[in-house]
Amino acid sequence: MTDVFTALAHPVRRAVLRRLRAGPMSAGDLAGAFPVSKPTMSRHFATLKDAGLIQAERAGTSIRYRLNVTVADEALVAVMELLGRSVTKEEDSR
Repeated sequence: MTDVFTALAHPVRRAVLRRLRAGPMSAGDLAGAFPVSKPTMSRHFATLKDAGLIQAERAGTSIRYRLNVTVADEALVAVMELLGRSVTKEEDSR
């Protein structure tokens, strides 16, 4: 879980996750949305992937990333529990 919080600590990585909520995107499309170098974006993608927050799949010569909702949900539950708010299965299904 520490990797998840480390990944969420950077604003660019949080912005990548927000973009992926709409659906899978290519690495090039994602990288083009940020004013940082491609190697920097590659490190951001690797951090998110290592934390399990995104999944990568090769499509020909490009890589498409998708949000791993399961890990994101687990992180949300952990934060809510830290704040003293329990999440029930009924709330979890919303």
